[in-house]
Amino acid sequence: MNHLMIDLETMGNGPYAPIISIGAVFFDPNTGDTGDDFLVNVSLESSMRFRARPDASTILWWMEQGEDARKALATDTQELSTALCWLSEFVAKHAKPRFVQVWGNGASFDCVILRNSYTLTGQEAPWQWWNDRDVRTVVEMGKAIGIDPKRDMPFEGTRHSALDDAIHQAKYVSAIWQKLVQKQPPSNHPISPHGGGLTTPAIRYVSLI
Repeated sequence: MNHLMIDLETMGNGPYAPIISIGAVFFDPNTGDTGDDFLVNVSLESSMRFRARPDASTILWWMEQGEDARKALATDTQELSTALCWLSEFVAKHAKPRFVQVWGNGASFDCVILRNSYTLTGQEAPWQWWNDRDVRTVVEMGKAIGIDPKRDMPFEGTRHSALDDAIHQAKYVSAIWQKLVQKQPPSNHPISPHGGGLTTPAIRYVSLI
């Protein structure tokens, strides 16, 4: 599997937000199958030592979340540099970093924050920047064809648990992906008698001068 869904829990929304949990799961969007997964909690103090930048609104938001989600974040926390090293080892073990496609929920969120955190700790991100993939774009494409599995698919696990969120995202991205790549009915455009695809209808240009 070369598709990796990432979900971060953070104490901010900016590009240098402090990471407090990383969840990841390999998946195949063609089948919806999920593979090996990864979860590590990160010490907030550790993230801030590397000059990550929290924001008050996110801290207040976390205070309003369920007790299970909040307690889980304080269990077995690791140094940020250690957590990122473990994630790199996980990716290298299960895929080729040059080809792995990393999905985040928002073009400016998970992948950006994670890559910046690697930079802050002096490490190299375990994927190529051109292999960033965006969950929200796929969700909008699904809505355009009349489906919204993000809304309709039952959630399993604890919301705002990084791994449970990642698995849920992988499932609804796969559902949309499969719908989008289904064979479409033939179009009404005529086929070129010489082969090589569709003919282009002739266009008449009429002078209005």
